[in-house]
Order: sequence, then C-alpha cells, then structure tokens
Amino acid sequence: MLNRLKDVFRSLQKHEVKYIVIGGIASVLHGVPRATFDLDILIESTPDNTKHLLEALAEADFGTASLTTFDQILENEITIFKDRVRIDVQTSTPGLKFKDAWEQRVVMNYQGQDFYVVSIEDLISSKRAAGRDVDLEDVRLLELKDNKKDS
Repeated sequence: MLNRLKDVFRSLQKHEVKYIVIGGIASVLHGVPRATFDLDILIESTPDNTKHLLEALAEADFGTASLTTFDQILENEITIFKDRVRIDVQTSTPGLKFKDAWEQRVVMNYQGQDFYVVSIEDLISSKRAAGRDVDLEDVRLLELKDNKKDS
C-alpha cells in the first residue's frame, strides 16, 4: 500500500501539512502484521492546515479533494477521500490530542520519502480508546513489541 501512497506523502510534505499517520497502517509500520486497505491520518484542525491538505491531495490527483471545502473537513470528525486509494482524514480521534501526538511523532522513510507516524505509545493509547477487537489485538501485539525493545 505504501507504494500507492508515496506521491501522497510527497505532496503532504511539499505543502507542509501537519498530519500524523494513525490507525492500521501505523500499526503495520510499528511492526504489527495485519492487512489494512485505507490510510488514516490525524490532522491539525486549523483552516490553514486544512487548506494545505486539500491542495496537497489535489496535487496528488485526488479528484475528490475538489469536491470538499476546508470548512466541511473542520465540521466533521472524519472525511473520506476515495480515489485510487482511500484516505480517512480525521480532525480528532479517541485517545489522542493532535498537539501532543505531533510533538511525539516519528519520522519514517519509505523509498526516500519521509512521512509522519504516531509514536508507538500514542498509537497504543488511541487503539485502547477505540476499543474494537482489532484495535485491542493491535494493542496486545504493539505492547509485546515495545516490551521486547525495552529488554
């Protein structure tokens, strides 16, 4: 999936969008083996950042970005953009405050492209707060991985 998102991450960086990868892809990037079919990102929910987000998505050939305004994104907790891949843009998510998560973010790199990912500690908090079975299984695996790192 990262192959199909490389140009999206490049555009997000170019437009200086404040975002953090969360959800299933963040779990995979932190070492949890599981399938996921969308990208979840948490954004700083300000008009300027949301404007940059829409510009970045439009540049990455997401036609659905032109059908949405930054006010619509700010009014909703989740906005879904579905073109060649699905991106769920969240302005809030259980267990995380953007400002804190931004300060704790991890910069990862895929084939020369940097992108921002929620820290493993914040991901565990978010997954625990969501409380779905799949999230709680991710928490179990993330905690195992985190405990091995500490030993």
